[in-house]
Parts: sequence; C-alpha cells; structure tokens
Amino acid sequence: MSKKSHVFKSIARATHDHGVHTLFGLMGDANLFMVDSFVRDCGGSFVPAAHEGSTILMASAYAKVTGKVGVATVTHGPALTNCVTSLTEAARGQVPLVILAGDTPTENPRHLQSIDQRELVKVTGAGFEQLRTPETVGKDVARAFYRAQVERRPIVLNMPADFMWQEAEYDMQVLDVFTTPGGVAEGDALDNAIGMIAAARRPLILAGGGAIAARDQLVRLADRLEAPLATTLQAKGLFNAHPYNMDIFGTLSTPAAYDLMQQSDCIICFGSALHDFTTDRGKLMQSKRIIQIDVNPAAIGGGVHPDAALVADAGLAAAQILYWLDEAEIPASGFTRELDPETLTLHPVGSDKIAEGAVNYVHALERLEVALPKDRLLVTDGGRFMTEVWCRLSVPNPQSFVGTVNFGSIGLGLQTAIGAGVAAPDRPVVLFTGDGGFMMGGINEFNTAVRLGLDLIVIVANDSAYGAEHIQFVDRQMDPSLTEFQWPSFAQIARSLGADGIEVRSKDELETALDALAKRKGPILIELHLDPDDVPRMRI
Repeated sequence: MSKKSHVFKSIARATHDHGVHTLFGLMGDANLFMVDSFVRDCGGSFVPAAHEGSTILMASAYAKVTGKVGVATVTHGPALTNCVTSLTEAARGQVPLVILAGDTPTENPRHLQSIDQRELVKVTGAGFEQLRTPETVGKDVARAFYRAQVERRPIVLNMPADFMWQEAEYDMQVLDVFTTPGGVAEGDALDNAIGMIAAARRPLILAGGGAIAARDQLVRLADRLEAPLATTLQAKGLFNAHPYNMDIFGTLSTPAAYDLMQQSDCIICFGSALHDFTTDRGKLMQSKRIIQIDVNPAAIGGGVHPDAALVADAGLAAAQILYWLDEAEIPASGFTRELDPETLTLHPVGSDKIAEGAVNYVHALERLEVALPKDRLLVTDGGRFMTEVWCRLSVPNPQSFVGTVNFGSIGLGLQTAIGAGVAAPDRPVVLFTGDGGFMMGGINEFNTAVRLGLDLIVIVANDSAYGAEHIQFVDRQMDPSLTEFQWPSFAQIARSLGADGIEVRSKDELETALDALAKRKGPILIELHLDPDDVPRMRI
C-alpha cells in the first residue's frame, strides 16, 4: 500500500505535527487545498482574514500571548506584497512566526503574479525558506519552524503552486530546539560587572523583553541590593505589586521616576537593547555605570556603549551576581530607603478643560483604567494617543500587552487585537486606536472580530486629524487644516458591521459607555471625540 500523499496534505500534516492547531490566513490558488486539509484532515482551526497583511499581525499577537510559534498562510504575488509592512513589524519585534506562502508555478516564469519572493521577503528582515521538492516537505517545514524559534523572527516558507497536487511519501521531521537557558557569564567581564555593582550607592535594575522569564531572579537581586526596578515598554507589567516598581523606564516614566533614574549611579540592564526612547536618547545613561546583559550578542552596544557587557541568560546572570555579592558580603546599597514608593508610578493628570463636544483624553483614560476589565489583554495601535495609554493603562503581565509600533506604522491594531483574542478566548481584549489608524486598517477587519464573536473592546481616540502631522503645522504657526478630516461615525460603522457602537462627547456619555461594557455580548466600539488641539504630545 502506497504511503504517498499530495504535497498540500503533507504541508498541512507537517504544520500540525509541529503542534499547530490555529492557522491564520487568506486563501488563494497556491494555498487553498493546504488550508482545507489542515482543517478537515488534521482537525485544525482556520481564522480567515479580509486582508493578507492582517494574517501576519494576527499570528504575531497569537505568538506573543501564547508563547508559541504563530503561523499564517497567504498565496503568491500581490498576496505576499500586501504583507510587507506586517512582516517588517513582526521581524523588528522579534516574533517567531512561520508564514506558509504560495508561489507561482515554477514552470511558468511569466505568470501574471510572479515576483521574486525571496528578494521581497529579505527587505522586511524576515527569513526565507524554499520548499525544494515534493520529497523534502517534512524537512523544509521543520527547518522553517526551527529557524523561527532560534532566530526569533518570521520565516517565510515558499511553496510553488505546481507542487501541490504532486505526490510523495510524507517523512515527519521535527527539529527540537535546545531550550535550556544558555550563556553563563564568567571571567574578567563578570568580575568587572560585579565590582561596579558592589561599588554602586544608587543601583537600579532595568528589565527588557528578553528578561521576562527571569522576573523572580531579578526581584531577588533587587531586594538584595535595595535597588528599585523598572522595565522597558516590552516588559510592561513585569514587576507589578513590587513596592519599588518604577514601571516604564525612559520617556514614558513619571516625573518622580525620571528624576530617580537621573540620580542613579549604576543601571543593570537585563534583556534590553536600550533604544533611544528607553534611554531618552542617551540622557538617562550619562554619568553612571551601565551594565548590559543579554543572551543575544547583537543586542549589546547598539544604543548605548556599556561599561560592562555580559552575553548571558538574564536569570542565570542575576543568580550569579547575587551569589558573588553574598560571598563577598557586600552590603546593600540602601537606595530604596530614600524613596517614596507612591510617587514612582503617579502620572500627573493636568487640567480638565476641554472644548465643547469633546472629552478630556487624559481624564477619560484615568476613568477607563478603573472601569475596564482587570484581566484584560491590552493592544495599542500607532498614533499620538498611544503613549498616554502606555503610561496610564495597566496590564496583569507583559504577555498581556501587545504594541504595534516596531516599524512606526499606524493601522495595525485591530488585526493584532483579533490575534490576541483568538489566543486567549476567555479574556477580554482592549484595543486603543486612533481615527486614522482605524480607517487605515481597522474597518476592513472589524467584521472579522464580529464573525469570531470575540470579547473585544475598541476605544477609538478620534481627534478628526492625523495628530502627529497636525501638531507639526501648529508648532510652526501654519494652517493644520490639511491634516483634519470629517470621518464618518465610527460608532455607526461598528453597528452596521454587527457590533455595538457608542459615541462619547461628554463626561456623562463616557459614563453611559462604561455602563454598557458590563452588558456587552461581543465586540463593542467606544468612540471618544477629542479636540485635536488638546491631545497630549507623544512622550518620545
């Protein structure tokens, strides 16, 4: 009896054999039979999107929330070109993804949708794998999943359409990824780092996205040093409930925390690349010792040149440092005894003045922080509204926060929120998006959220303008009218697409909208009307 299988079935089976049960995608000539087999033969779940780029964003959020490799599929040519922004976003966010991308038939180089897909993928920063022959399906799929995990980026597996109905034996292949933490610091670099830490009178511990798994070790080290704790945006919520949690480090800090950062004489950085927003373009790193610890050598020295660098696992390095501090009987710094913990995470609220027919954005956020479900997953689109959300809206842990600004784009939020909702169907997802971002990328997927019946709360910060451009005209005493728009009612659009929609132009209407949250039965959109001249500036 032949064990041969059609290639499209082998791809579906290989994907399922890698533990994949949810596939995001949009079907076309080169992938429709594979998707069908994934669902019917393998029992997988397929989440269809309205736009190809959305599939990448959905899979990215799924990976972030679940900690698994996200998987998406699109067909060839224009389908893949539609994914360029999303692939770049995921690559810069170091998200492990596999994209099963069709390609035009190899036998027809003049196919209408033919394009050099390898070169296209390369410019996004994603990796590329070619499905070589029908006989190598198992090996090629395994290679794509392996690379996604070890390289921490999207890998596009290129699947020629003319392979799909060819037959070959399926050979299951899974390349195990070595998951034991590696990288133990030693030698002079470790000795120098420990010496700087021991000499510090005002040490501070900073954790980035690469140190999320090391929370307990970092807390023990901080308590031993009597040092406050802070995170980058990617690790938001990591040190919740710790008495000396300073929340986000850098331009997003509270005034009290920012002053404290400037006073520090030694910053021990775990799993952070120290980009400009974290360091306030280097200002917060001046006149102090910087120790940078990261398992990825490429992350060190890119933003700030450290005084000591350790290529090491964050948890193992923290435990090592703690061990040698105890062995040498180094006294605690006493830094936290000088601090008032209540001021460290307290952002000023400011004036409550506002134009007629609009709400005060900061006051609305303060109210939403209290009223929104506490077990929320928080997703933010790009736009000038976002930094106040990052500062004022809390999350249970870093896995519950997904931003979409690794590439500085707007219009990626709703698609990302859908992926988060699929990843955690028992938890509410809260998306903050701007009016421009919603028009660009939200409308075309809002019905997808309705179809899926997601528990999704969309807050649209509608200042009827492209805000980042609006403020530049205002700053130069120029007419900003070209940046202003008379959008349709987003609340009405939400209702027409099958959800609830509420417009908010006053404090009373905000309270009405918040009361409606308790009765929601599916996606709901709350449209906050804002004065474009009164939205706080971005904290970057």
